[in-house]
Amino acid sequence: MRDAATWRRVRRPEILRMFESTQFGRAPGKPDRVIIDRFDTGTVALGGKAIRRQTTLYFTDDRNGPKAELLSYVPADAKGPVPLLLQISFSPNANVVDDPGIKPGEMWSRDKKRVPAPAASPLGRVDVLPFLASGIGFATLYYGDIEPDFLGGIPFGIRGRYLKAGQTQFAPDEWGAIAAWAWGLRRVMDHLETEPAIDAKRVALLGSSRLGKTVLWTGATDERFAVIIASVSGESGAALSRRNYGETVRHMTDSTRYAYQFARTYQTYGDRVDQLPFDGHMLISLIAPRPLLLQTGDTDFWSDPKGEYLAAVAASPVWRLLGTEGLAVDHYPAAGEPVLSTLGYSMHAGRHGILPYDWPVFLSFLQKHLLAQHRTAGAR
Repeated sequence: MRDAATWRRVRRPEILRMFESTQFGRAPGKPDRVIIDRFDTGTVALGGKAIRRQTTLYFTDDRNGPKAELLSYVPADAKGPVPLLLQISFSPNANVVDDPGIKPGEMWSRDKKRVPAPAASPLGRVDVLPFLASGIGFATLYYGDIEPDFLGGIPFGIRGRYLKAGQTQFAPDEWGAIAAWAWGLRRVMDHLETEPAIDAKRVALLGSSRLGKTVLWTGATDERFAVIIASVSGESGAALSRRNYGETVRHMTDSTRYAYQFARTYQTYGDRVDQLPFDGHMLISLIAPRPLLLQTGDTDFWSDPKGEYLAAVAASPVWRLLGTEGLAVDHYPAAGEPVLSTLGYSMHAGRHGILPYDWPVFLSFLQKHLLAQHRTAGAR
């Protein structure tokens, strides 16, 4: 590829179609309507430092059906629309932020029933105050409200609403659970574009593990998201599948594990990864030239932190082709050596997930790439 115009017109759509038809699956477009319930339209919170809003987006007429419970904060002293960090979370909102005014949430139990969320613990809490102090809002939603995260979850989530009468599964190239979560995030972005307090052209998206894969796919399919932060997305995310290191495509597509997260076509590649028409570097290239931070852990071998680094190296030419710096490092960075270039890489010392070390790195990345960003982008 020698010029940006050909990348945008030919090669990028070609790569996008390959991932869509083979790995994540085709998803429906925007529904005819989404019911918006703004039940908390602006409450002073967090010791007077924030304005809190809570909104439920119902994706069908069934109030017990798939939805998005969106919790957001903006700085109390904001003079106009602010940029936003949007996190798709494993926990209901009241378990993410320490704020007694948050609506209690529900989550899925092991026996596939919706139950009240357990009491919050410090694990998984987010301190939003440093972001607010920098002029960046924070929002979160629970992924299970869109689509449950278990085998056999189709009837309970948004995908079940698109099954035809008598149909029990989708075509081999149609959406898995990751594409369903991404679909829900696109609907949240539709809503954010109507919120006067939010600068919808400067929304960063954060997710971890399978939700790291989700935010990569969301950013690939919806260029309205200005910045992507993918935490430990690993195999079938940012890491190179052909390394066959740690978790593999075979692990991901095993029928007893995570096959439901992907298009059924992807399951046929478990033992022939070398025949996949793409790899992780091509997925992350779909984010270019927007800022993308890949965050990993140095003992998280199952997710292959080096495979993510190598993918970033391989994808960097696309950022450079489109006029940005790509990954601005000439070696494999050590833990505690964040690289905050437009295509960034940050590795903490430790396990899978987001650790306390990572949040200041995320903030630094957003301060560098989001606060000054006034870009326009198209939606799909």
